[in-house]
Amino acid sequence: MSLTLPASLTLIDPYRAQPLREVALHTPSEVEQRISRARAAQAVWKRVPLAERVREVQHAAQYFEQHAEEIARDVSMQMGKPIRESRGELKTLLARTRYLVGVAAQALAPVPVAGKPGFTLRIEHEPLGVVLDIASWNYPLIVPVNVVVPALLAGNAVLLKHSPLTPLAGQHFERAFRGLSVQDLVLDLVVDDARSERLVADPRVDYVSFTGSVATGRRVYQTASQRIVDVGLELGGKDPAYVAEDADLAFAAENVVEGACYNAGQSCCAVERAYVHARHYQDFLARAETWMRAYKLGDPLDEATTLGPLARREQLALLERHVADALQRGARLVCGGKRAPGLAGWFFEPTLLADVPNEALVMQEESFGPLLPVASVANDDEALARMNDSRFGLTASVWTADAARAERFVRELQAGTVFQNRCDYLDPALAWTGWKESGLGSTLSNFGFLHLTRRKSVHLRTSTT
Repeated sequence: MSLTLPASLTLIDPYRAQPLREVALHTPSEVEQRISRARAAQAVWKRVPLAERVREVQHAAQYFEQHAEEIARDVSMQMGKPIRESRGELKTLLARTRYLVGVAAQALAPVPVAGKPGFTLRIEHEPLGVVLDIASWNYPLIVPVNVVVPALLAGNAVLLKHSPLTPLAGQHFERAFRGLSVQDLVLDLVVDDARSERLVADPRVDYVSFTGSVATGRRVYQTASQRIVDVGLELGGKDPAYVAEDADLAFAAENVVEGACYNAGQSCCAVERAYVHARHYQDFLARAETWMRAYKLGDPLDEATTLGPLARREQLALLERHVADALQRGARLVCGGKRAPGLAGWFFEPTLLADVPNEALVMQEESFGPLLPVASVANDDEALARMNDSRFGLTASVWTADAARAERFVRELQAGTVFQNRCDYLDPALAWTGWKESGLGSTLSNFGFLHLTRRKSVHLRTSTT
């Protein structure tokens, strides 16, 4: 008996918990054609001078400006992000594009090497070929742009396999870059998980970038290792914040709560646990509760909405489990802690937990929701120990006016990015990278180009006398 494969994805509106629309899956023959077209396009594109690639990518990015409201609405309807946050994500996409095209010449320039007379030595950055970008749904615009733009600037073609929750974003990327002088350089793929795994194993794919869960990242890494191809992994986080004894408490409370609840907490670098100096502990909880209760839940397309639904229904049960486990271990529920009543969609109340032990699930496993667990600490040493007590290491923040304290945390925290008085933010000038189970490789900054190129050493003997 043969199995009949589905012909389409059914998108679900997380606000109404009802079907939104159907998106056709690419057939096996269409996938084959797209891989071949991408490889043929890249063979031409790699010979286009960098200055021309820069101009063409800049021109293609105008699509996102010209279709801004349509794209923002698509994002909000697919994954529930409030419309003003979707517009903000689109602005971030454009800002990152501007930054990356601005540094491309420097990042991709040959590196001269001092040699002896009669020799010319340098290191060049060569394109890899076809890049497979497996993008996530939580930031469906800025996660892909971190790879698509530098990959193109470096001379690669891109196969963009977007999340099944947000495939319309992949379509927008293909449309945006359709106008390049070389066609088929960014091709959208709408496929199931089995086909995605075959793409990772396909020898015609020269690099794999994956953003998603640790479990899936492991499978991607294992599959790619069978043919020795490089992989970039942007995985989970359990990002800590420390409110130190000298912190600006009002500023810290507002921003830590926002860092926990922005995008309904569905950010890899969201604040997922907070440690507060005992001197400020009760005051911080009171201030944080006020900010938590101020969120307005509702229709993502309503301009007044500040917290949308979760993108995935199954996340509701996970959040409930994290809350229940914390309470069983002695934590105290300050506010929230359950599914939001009176709403049809996948809403979870902004939740504040106090006195949470570090072994609780909510302190160790990624929650990915509007949930902030808090614990009191006696001093910096205790804060550092608890912050590093994690299998993740994406970002960490310390809230202090003391530069020496901040630098100590920079030295000792096991994280890819360390913030002072800031959180949940990516500056494109800095490498976006994870430690421990938060991932491998880097995107953004000059370093983001390195993983999308291979080094070629040039050793020329210019004189034989």
